[in-house]
Amino acid sequence: MKIGIDFGITHTDVAISNDHATNFQTFESLNVNHDLKNLFNFIEDHHDIRKIFVTGGKSSDLPETFNGLPVIHKNEIDSIALGAKKLYDLKDSALIVSTGTGTACVHFDGNNGNHLGGIAVGGGMLCGLGSLLFNNSGALEIDEFAEKGDKSKIDFLIGDVVNKIGNLSPEITAVNFGKAFGSDSATMENVAASLCNMIGEVIGTIAYLNAFLLGVDKVYFTGRTALLRNVKAGINERLQIAGIKGEYAENCEYANALGCISDS
Repeated sequence: MKIGIDFGITHTDVAISNDHATNFQTFESLNVNHDLKNLFNFIEDHHDIRKIFVTGGKSSDLPETFNGLPVIHKNEIDSIALGAKKLYDLKDSALIVSTGTGTACVHFDGNNGNHLGGIAVGGGMLCGLGSLLFNNSGALEIDEFAEKGDKSKIDFLIGDVVNKIGNLSPEITAVNFGKAFGSDSATMENVAASLCNMIGEVIGTIAYLNAFLLGVDKVYFTGRTALLRNVKAGINERLQIAGIKGEYAENCEYANALGCISDS
């Protein structure tokens, strides 16, 4: 049995693999040494583990051994690429967008991952602004607020400001938070809807620009942020403008943990 651990800023994700199956678990992140000790208390049959593979965050701070087991440090970009390869059965050139606390774009060339770049917009921004705006920093809770809101009460849509721009739908956002000033509609739910949408639109835009760069028509998403319903809607709206399709695999939030054991 082998275990892959992705030490993220918000979550520590775990992939536990044997000859028959791979199982996943997640924990709230504290610090790498505490997390490593703590998670072993929750993993059944951890005495059968022979190797520990680690990636992400400050995993480089970990020692070379833990409880007599070798700790093998894996490059995070390769872990993203190999995890997506496993989840999506990738064979050829592909664009992977990893959506965690921030967002990273990775080119899988058929064998390895190459970092194209990243942005500081992601789940961390959602939680940080959620804390400032609603005194609530939980991404799932903010997404639930957004589900009950209407972003068009806070955002200017294209139909609000012009009659027509090319073939763009009048429902597409023209100005994020453009109606918020002095608005009676700035309820927690409407603001949450606008916030989730804005983050999704930014991620979707950086995704389709990198898709154009690589000449591909699909984007393979990993990480938790892209799975939030209202963020995902913003992502897909931007991708559709560009004629790009987004793929979201089951367990894609565990891609990095899976990737760090995939070539071992």
